[in-house]
Amino acid sequence: MNYILFDGTVRNALLPFTFTRPVADIRIGILTIREKWEKHLGYTTTTLTEEYLMDKFPMVEMEDNVMINASFLPNEILSEMVSSLEANQAIFHGDEVVAFYTNDTQEEVDFDTYEIIEFNEDCIKIEHTWDIFAKNDAALREDFELITEGRSSQPIPKSVNVLSSENIFIEEGAKLEFVTLNASTGPIYIGKNAEIMEGSVIRGPFALCEEAQVKLATKVYGATTVGPHCRIGGEVNNSVLFGYSNKGHDGFLGNSVLGEWCNIGADSNNSNLKNNYEEVKLWSYETEGFAKTGLQFCGLMMGDHSKCGINTMFNTGTVVGVSANIFGSGFPRNFVPSFSWGGASGFTTYLTKKAFEVAKVVMSRRHVEFSEEDAKILEHVFEETKKWRKE
Repeated sequence: MNYILFDGTVRNALLPFTFTRPVADIRIGILTIREKWEKHLGYTTTTLTEEYLMDKFPMVEMEDNVMINASFLPNEILSEMVSSLEANQAIFHGDEVVAFYTNDTQEEVDFDTYEIIEFNEDCIKIEHTWDIFAKNDAALREDFELITEGRSSQPIPKSVNVLSSENIFIEEGAKLEFVTLNASTGPIYIGKNAEIMEGSVIRGPFALCEEAQVKLATKVYGATTVGPHCRIGGEVNNSVLFGYSNKGHDGFLGNSVLGEWCNIGADSNNSNLKNNYEEVKLWSYETEGFAKTGLQFCGLMMGDHSKCGINTMFNTGTVVGVSANIFGSGFPRNFVPSFSWGGASGFTTYLTKKAFEVAKVVMSRRHVEFSEEDAKILEHVFEETKKWRKE
């Protein structure tokens, strides 16, 4: 069967992260949403997403296809229902379509003509940017069970202080000595060739993905995910780093999400709690205003390729777009549009020519090419976000 993950109605609610990727490629838990579905179904998937993203994330359509709403995270029950779909059948969760069967001769899909299968079980659904960290605990626990089932962990080194060793899984090539791992509060997953340096203290649930690194004497609280090739240091609490991003020095990152190719300067901090303890509001690209999150703790949402200088301070509930460069004293405003250059004293436009030069250097350090497809995507984002910059 051919499975296609589509963005659904949540794409705009997940900006700035979906400026540069389909919903399916958001990381929550240990795996991306795409990786979860592929592991459950046993098939590779393709994507139906925004047109400007489709060169990099193409859709492959075959004679028979099952379309899956990527905002729904799979579990055993849901994946079995999806894999059992037959012609003219659709799965709905309330009023929202989860998955449906289609073929390449259908010109349109009319669910009034479909047999509707109700899915009434619990599952994780991503509806807002803050769900990525707020629901990371549950997603991480599910992924840990999925990845480790029927497998044996590498031995825990004797120098490691451990609580609840049965909840720790170490992949081949991982390095860790003289660290403390407390898995009594949730599982701890250490990926292939990852490294935890001496003196670090980690409380689960926690995931350190392939080739990622925890620097000396780092303090980590769950539920935190450090994506592939990321670096963390200082103090990190309930945060998700997608991949290839660095927060390698002292400073606090809490209740936050960083996309790919981000860099947090030394001694930078974000606030995750307002001084008056009120509910945090976060910039919404849909309404072009600030939306209630229902959360008391909410930190920094930073899109791909954005960076900040040393000693940067971020207010509670700050949204930073794609390819922003933030520096200087004081608090920058809590919505920084994509391709902004500056800080609390004001911003100018970060031109794509300069941004691309930096991206090429940064990515080449990790042996990744800044492709023509990447450049086209960022050019589109530059134009799409122009209205929020003061130019």
